[in-house]
Amino acid sequence: MARWCYRHRLVVLILWVGTVLGLGFAGSAAGTNYADTFTLPNTDSTRAYDLMEKAFPERSGDTDTVVWKVDEGTARDASVRSRIEPALEEIGRMKGVGEVSSPYAAQGASQFSEDGRIAYAQITFTEQANGVPKALVEDVVDTAQGAERAGLQVELGGQAITRTQEPPTGIAEMVGILAAAVVLFLAFGSLFAMLLPLVVAIAALGTGLMATSLLSHVTDVPEVAPLLGSLIGLGVGIDYALFIVTRHRRGILRGMKPEESAVTALNTSGRAVLFAGGTVCIALAGMLVMNMRFLDGVVVATSLTVVLSVLAAVTLLPALLGLLGMRVLSRKQRRRLAAEGPESEEASGLAARWSAYVQKRPRTIAAGALVVMMILALPVLSIRLGATDQGNHQDSTTTRQAYDLLAEGFGPGFNGPLQVVVDGGGATGGAAAGDVDALVSTIRSTDGVAQVAAAPPARGITVIQVVPTTSPQSEKTDQLIDRLRDDVIPESGAKAHVGGVTAVFKDFAAVTGERLPYFVAAIISLGFLLLMVAFRSLVVPLTAALMNLIAAAASFGVLVAIFQWGWGTELLGIGKEGPITAFLPVIMLSLLFGLSMDYQVFLVSRMHEEWVHTKDNARAVRVGLAETSRVINCAALIMICVFSAFVLSGDMEGAMAGIGLAAAVALDAFILRTALVPAAMHLLGNSNWWLPAGLEKRLPHLAVEPREETADAPHARVPDAETGTGTGTGTGTGSGTGGGSTVIHGFVRTPDGAPVEGAALTLLSKGGRQLDRVTSLADGSYIVSVPAAGSYLLAVTAQEHPSRARHVMVGAEPLVYDVELAEDEVDAVN
Repeated sequence: MARWCYRHRLVVLILWVGTVLGLGFAGSAAGTNYADTFTLPNTDSTRAYDLMEKAFPERSGDTDTVVWKVDEGTARDASVRSRIEPALEEIGRMKGVGEVSSPYAAQGASQFSEDGRIAYAQITFTEQANGVPKALVEDVVDTAQGAERAGLQVELGGQAITRTQEPPTGIAEMVGILAAAVVLFLAFGSLFAMLLPLVVAIAALGTGLMATSLLSHVTDVPEVAPLLGSLIGLGVGIDYALFIVTRHRRGILRGMKPEESAVTALNTSGRAVLFAGGTVCIALAGMLVMNMRFLDGVVVATSLTVVLSVLAAVTLLPALLGLLGMRVLSRKQRRRLAAEGPESEEASGLAARWSAYVQKRPRTIAAGALVVMMILALPVLSIRLGATDQGNHQDSTTTRQAYDLLAEGFGPGFNGPLQVVVDGGGATGGAAAGDVDALVSTIRSTDGVAQVAAAPPARGITVIQVVPTTSPQSEKTDQLIDRLRDDVIPESGAKAHVGGVTAVFKDFAAVTGERLPYFVAAIISLGFLLLMVAFRSLVVPLTAALMNLIAAAASFGVLVAIFQWGWGTELLGIGKEGPITAFLPVIMLSLLFGLSMDYQVFLVSRMHEEWVHTKDNARAVRVGLAETSRVINCAALIMICVFSAFVLSGDMEGAMAGIGLAAAVALDAFILRTALVPAAMHLLGNSNWWLPAGLEKRLPHLAVEPREETADAPHARVPDAETGTGTGTGTGTGSGTGGGSTVIHGFVRTPDGAPVEGAALTLLSKGGRQLDRVTSLADGSYIVSVPAAGSYLLAVTAQEHPSRARHVMVGAEPLVYDVELAEDEVDAVN
């Protein structure tokens, strides 16, 4: 498919452009119909919600609040009323406003605070918050705040009002893309190469978001789903293209033609991208284990974006590579390639030196990395799940100031009242008046209750409004809900349920906590099975699962320190500290496990490839880390930029997810995959690749790497050696003629020319099958038999010398190949 996309690039480009434009037009025409459905089956708050729907089936629009405070006198003064009342009347005449309940009306006495300095009015729109035109909300805000004067403060709160404070749509995505562009340009040094991952990611993200908006008309998709889809889509879209482009550029620099290099890149890194994308989708689908309707839409939006990112990487990207040709390299690289020829295949530079250092000191590095992760994970012990509200907005916002004014005038619990819904069993008059009065009296005398008021019954349902003495996010409010459910209501004998937004989020947090272990077990088990099948090992997937748990604990520790403890929230511009949003752990764990699996696949697949060829664990780990750490760290840096930019989204949940995932990726890439994982694999030795023989036979074959190449497509070619003869004998011998068999022979020496006796030389096929094994003689000579002309790997190991492995191309005649075992050499074979 890669070759077809490369050669038919214009067709592929037209199809992608048509898809993006078609979905964009359809999405714009249809609009969106996002719905936040937080109801949970078999919870007390859901039963209360169902009863309230039965009693009040006609749904009104969004209700927002105008709050004002005077420095002197009271809000009842004529000078205040003369400014506020005309503004409220003007708002009430606006198209789209259904009703304005003023404290100056006959029934409005309760809308003044006890000292009379604070009052509020409620504005009910004809539509829910998402359906209210932003221009109307802005007119309401301007009209209300136009009544301000010295000594009179006017603020507004509510869901519709929040929309006026949101930054322009797409600003977080644009900042993330610009930051990623800088990182890509520094990594590639080429404008065209920099643009490739960005174009691929934007195409996938655009189609994903438009498709999600269309799906919102046929299924429940929460409002936060497109934001999370953008978050994960941009990250994986850029990263997947980056891995493939890096492999393609390396192929060209090593002498391959652009088309062959693109096909090889898709057949190697492209396979890893398919596998990684599949693991991310599986991790996301794990949210379905939670059995929460709210999360179903999140799974749809994020999984769809990931699938489209993979599809763009394996179809659109090769077409773009075909358009660019050699221009995927910088001018400097093209000139050097023309002047000096293909570059060496050996890894060099900082990555190779770090890899060698990890091999020499695995215990020290593993211990240091583990200590850092454990320290960062300590705050997670105090994590508290709940809900964010307008009290967590920045101090400068009108919604935060309105929240604070209401709390000041009417108590902190006024911003999150509870509804005790009494079921009268269908009686037209509701529950017996005496029973309701008794329940109201008992609730009023309950610790933690500030105010209680019962509304007139409707359709046999009575709603009792309960205002706590503490804020919605306070632990004491949670304790009050438990007290009402466990003691007050059962003792009264009434059939009643506690609902309201605060109760809903408390139940959401409780259900999340109960089901989270099953969710974590599900995604870890699925990831374990996938890695076991892919790498034919029990230890590698077990190590990956353990590392994922460590990364999750540390990233949630960072999240708790910032958002719950308030370390730097105002500095970051994300408002006041509070509990961690109840649904965030599930979403973050899905994304984190998926992204961690990506890095594990890209790192270990290269190690596994080297292990298959050499059966030398130390070399496999060293080479794998040396060749992949740079691109993994570059990919992680891009994800950190993209995720951190979502602090600018204007959404608290988006900011939490962005900061949490940025921290998770940073810790995973720079500490776990670069230090702890390779150090642990060095300590575990050959047991990394252990798999019981019985299990080996029964497992299906799922290769991340491509199948063994044919002899006419060599991986690398050793320049022809000088013709000569060699002596020596070995366990494997052969002649250079007859039946197509031949030999490789030569000497094993140190850099100063001393012969190396007892060195083990192993000839392996490209698929890792051992063909011959000999030991060098006292003069260092050896002879290895070769079954036929073709491409092979010759691995050499000797005591007190670093092991070596070289791909060799053997013709019909014997090949003379001398091996030099240099000290302190990092020998990486691609």
